[in-house]
Amino acid sequence: MTKIFFATDIHGSDICWNKFLNAGKFYGVDVLILGGDMTGKAVVPFIHQGGNNYKVTLLEQEFSITNEDELTDMKKRVRSRGYYPYLTTPDEIAELEKDRERVHRIFVQEVLKVVQQWMDLADKKLDGTDMKVYCSPGNDDMDEVDEIVRSSRRVLLVEGLVTPLDSHHEMIASGWSNRTPWDTHREEDEDQLKVRYEAMISKLKDPRNAVFNIHVPPYKSGLDEAPELDKDLRPVLAGQALKPVGSTALREVIEKYQPLLSLHGHIHEGRGATRIGRTLCINPGSMYEQGALLGAIVALGKNKIENYVLTTG
Repeated sequence: MTKIFFATDIHGSDICWNKFLNAGKFYGVDVLILGGDMTGKAVVPFIHQGGNNYKVTLLEQEFSITNEDELTDMKKRVRSRGYYPYLTTPDEIAELEKDRERVHRIFVQEVLKVVQQWMDLADKKLDGTDMKVYCSPGNDDMDEVDEIVRSSRRVLLVEGLVTPLDSHHEMIASGWSNRTPWDTHREEDEDQLKVRYEAMISKLKDPRNAVFNIHVPPYKSGLDEAPELDKDLRPVLAGQALKPVGSTALREVIEKYQPLLSLHGHIHEGRGATRIGRTLCINPGSMYEQGALLGAIVALGKNKIENYVLTTG
């Protein structure tokens, strides 16, 4: 029997990454699998006011920092929520307001700096252990993330690959999603996704005993319900109107091949488990902004799932 721990959509949260690396020992599992959307979504300016004084606006609340300890604490608070602190000046802020390209370069720089820190931490923390860590960046993760993950000794990039989990189970993995309203880094049409999935599945020795680690959930699975948006990308009925947004191509291949297990994320509110035929489909959900690591522990037996549990930690 092989026990896996799966988490996803940690979106740059230092707390969640640390918890993920500790999950192997904490839960007594053999394999750690991180689904897509590793990286955060925004830079938070720390605007220098002279001396040790800074102004920071976090979640529409303004904070005044007056000493080194407060600066350290606020940086940690920003990082725990998955944002990137950036020390700057009023003059630079004025320049950045007129230079969107430079703003983007700063964002990329800060994202990749943290991904490198994460890989270094994994290499240090897991050195000397037998823990296997598999990662497939998601649609919100820029392409440059892949090269940094590849440089890690302990975290293996498994996008598009067939990966043996043990002598009985193989895993396919992809962080690509179907089209979203936000035109993210890794998304494509359903027919392209179908080709992507079939290419991996064709290399499996035994699809019915495999794990499909696919960032987007299958369509109408109950794991893909997201707030419906109007033409201005605002939630309809204050977010109470939900609609399925998962992949039809993924649903088709799950129905066709009936793998043992499929692991998903993408829809943070879609926490739960369901079955499509014999396939157990899981989306552990995400609460990264609260510093909570949502996950799933699954015990894989030969030709069956021994048990599973959704976790909060």
